[in-house]
Amino acid sequence: MIVVYAPANGEEQHFDARSLRVSEVSIVARSIDQKWPQILQGLGDEDLDAMRGVAWVIAKRTNPSLRLAEFDPAVTELTTRLDKDEVESYVTSAVLVARQDEETPEKDVRALVESVVLPAALDTEHAQLAIDKALAETPKDPGQEQADLSSSALTQSSSETSTSGSSPTSSTSRRRRSTTS
Repeated sequence: MIVVYAPANGEEQHFDARSLRVSEVSIVARSIDQKWPQILQGLGDEDLDAMRGVAWVIAKRTNPSLRLAEFDPAVTELTTRLDKDEVESYVTSAVLVARQDEETPEKDVRALVESVVLPAALDTEHAQLAIDKALAETPKDPGQEQADLSSSALTQSSSETSTSGSSPTSSTSRRRRSTTS
């Protein structure tokens, strides 16, 4: 999740929540009195405290003396956007879910996914490519994909026969000496 800080009188800045260190998460959690799962959920819901806390603690990397009270953006200056990995994950799931209703025309599946993903993505060009790719690669019948996976797993396991009655490592592994005795 990317927190976008777009000050009215300055340059837009992007703060990637995935780059946070555990110590930074602890600082945000204490500062806004929320646990990490709540902060993550808050980012998805565009909770102002969560967005402000994440942006502030990342901004402290380049300005260590920055205090939370000094970092007070206007309500409209903070928002969250999906990063590329989140877009791809969301798009794949959204296409599968949208295609579960066999009555939904393909153009409606595309319109539905685009209407949700494009406004939420930081990189809309990448999001559009991910949508195009998911629509092209995801089977129109999700049940068929499950059948294909089951058939593939069965074929693979029956073709892998063992030539030894022992485990693959038992005859090749050496017993390690204890370092405590």
